[in-house]
Amino acid sequence: MSKTNHEPCHHEHSTILQELACHLPYSVVAVAFSLALLSLLSLAALWGKVDPKIAKKGIKMLFHSFHFMHIVFAAAGTLVTFFRFSQDTKKALIVGIVSPSFFCVLSDAIIPYFAGLALGFDMHFHICFWYELKNVLPFLFVGIATGFLTKWNHTRNKVSYALTSHTSHILVSSLASTCYLVANGLTDWHAKIGFVFFFLIIAVVVPCTLSDVIVPMVIARLGNPNEKPSTH
Repeated sequence: MSKTNHEPCHHEHSTILQELACHLPYSVVAVAFSLALLSLLSLAALWGKVDPKIAKKGIKMLFHSFHFMHIVFAAAGTLVTFFRFSQDTKKALIVGIVSPSFFCVLSDAIIPYFAGLALGFDMHFHICFWYELKNVLPFLFVGIATGFLTKWNHTRNKVSYALTSHTSHILVSSLASTCYLVANGLTDWHAKIGFVFFFLIIAVVVPCTLSDVIVPMVIARLGNPNEKPSTH
């Protein structure tokens, strides 16, 4: 069996398509889990005869919790990858702020919003970075601080840490995207669960892979094309 069959994601010579394909299985499992959890919550609401308005409010609370956790994992994952290719602190801080800020919104809000519109629902557009910045910033700060700690941690295998971080990132991203859809207009989601499943996979795998792998790798290697990645 060839060596390439055992190469992990985040390999320095991977193309964008290879990275997307590598992370697709993680996204499928995470989205399936998020839909299963949403089904259980819906069933519990039916059994308990919960008022739909109260149930929707609960889903909104879950969205915000998962979205804020997503920001933490996205910021940390971005910097874990960046520091494998560069030790430029100023550049790391910029990419650690900009990349998760953009891709978390894209994954958790923008793509689910347009997915809901495409499915024929009247969606409400909500971006936490605009309406709730004071709640977003502490999570972004903690994520960046966590990512910077890996720069000085020479005992941990950074490839393994990056994969673990990315798996957690994908899971909370899928939960946030799912809750956003339901909380902002996709009321009869189960009737179109197949299309919901498809759109959520796109909402998770593309932005999360770009945020955790492609963007920090490309930015880190700008001006450092010959620097070899660190695994420790």
